[in-house]
Amino acid sequence: MGVTLLLDTHALLSPNDLGPRAVALLRDPENVLLVSAASAWEIATKHRLGKLAHAGAVVTNYVDHVRTLGATEAPITSAQALLAGRFDVDHRDPFDRMIAAQAVLLGVPVVTRDSAFGAFPCETIW
Repeated sequence: MGVTLLLDTHALLSPNDLGPRAVALLRDPENVLLVSAASAWEIATKHRLGKLAHAGAVVTNYVDHVRTLGATEAPITSAQALLAGRFDVDHRDPFDRMIAAQAVLLGVPVVTRDSAFGAFPCETIW
């Protein structure tokens, strides 16, 4: 029986740049991979601002990119949005806050190499 994992945006964009444990978990067909709707928002926003210039193909073909990874989109609920806004942590990135809130309320770990997630009460896998 597999585990359910929520991918951080960089894990979605560069899944092979993670640690060996995370890569193995992503490749295991028994595991369920989720991608936050916040990642679509983050990629599109940062691409528009020129911070992710290389992500044009992902913006254009986002749904196909998610499917190619074998992942499923995780929509954002109002409960998740409220928790993201209420986290009493010194981390201002709205995308990270939302992904952390989703992880907490879904009860799943975040696949990330971003140490900023340590501020949130969610498990991380690198």
